Amino acid sequence: MTSRERILGLLDGRTPDRPGVMPITMMFAAAHAGLPYGRYALDYRVLAESQLRTAEAFGFDHVSAITETREAPDCGAAVRFFEDQPYALDEEHALLAEKSVLAGLEAPDPTAATHMRDRLLALDLLKQRAGSELVIEGWVEGPCGAAADLRGINRLMLDFYDDAAFVEDLLEFVLDLGLRFGKAQVEAGADIVGIGDPAASLVGPKIYEQRIWPYQKRLVDGLHAAGARVRLHICGNTRRILPAAGRLGCDIIDIDSLVPMADARAAAGPGPVLLGGIDPVRVLQNGTVEAVMQAVAECHNQAGPRYLLGGGCEVPPGTPRENVLAMAHYARSGAAMDP
Repeated sequence: MTSRERILGLLDGRTPDRPGVMPITMMFAAAHAGLPYGRYALDYRVLAESQLRTAEAFGFDHVSAITETREAPDCGAAVRFFEDQPYALDEEHALLAEKSVLAGLEAPDPTAATHMRDRLLALDLLKQRAGSELVIEGWVEGPCGAAADLRGINRLMLDFYDDAAFVEDLLEFVLDLGLRFGKAQVEAGADIVGIGDPAASLVGPKIYEQRIWPYQKRLVDGLHAAGARVRLHICGNTRRILPAAGRLGCDIIDIDSLVPMADARAAAGPGPVLLGGIDPVRVLQNGTVEAVMQAVAECHNQAGPRYLLGGGCEVPPGTPRENVLAMAHYARSGAAMDP
């Protein structure tokens, strides 16, 4: 069974030969390839090469084009770039610091804009080189995160209370862009499109369900209609919003280590495949191989058979090689098939 068959079969409800391994690796992949992250984030050839080398070396079942937001810089957001760390949005000079700017803002064409087009080229290259064996994963910013990228996270949190009409206009704008970018990624070769919406964990369940969830739902449905499987990644303690997130219809939901996997399964329901749950710093980076194996086994046991191995968030770049290999070793062990 190929990795592609394994993951897509699991998402279709079939029993795979072993658990799949799909951690988020960005800085870790660049470091493994011996390349500065600044180049990884801006050059599709560096990203693709790093992902392919990392998947082969560590037994992953996918390659991913995930990086920081591509949408915001292509919209004109102020960004600070660095040689060997993620680029950062300049919130002090946020594109929509003045709300009136939104009315005249034109959404860029994902197939022509610099940063989004680079991701499309990465997916096309990954599909050419690994598409028959590995799952190819694209990525879009979720509605709350994309809105925060343009408006500034602190301003957006206040806007939820002070200017609901503006928030709705902004969410409509980023939703439309996300849908067009996601569709373009499917056309470029993505089997799965991840939705990264970390800012959604900063609001309470009421605001999440009333203001954010409807836009996430439309994004999930639109990506499904375009032919993608959908992975949802929300960092942080998502315990209070997981029941609603479980109703989005996502194929995969990432679980941060702040939420016990048993609680996540109970909240999200039996449908979605749960991924992760392993503390990326205390266990993956700073723990022993034995600690990693134990953490994976606990997450697998609590999630049940519809589970994929990975960290609660990105694998840190300083993680020991043997700790990352431990995930693939667990997946290939016979005991792993009987959670």
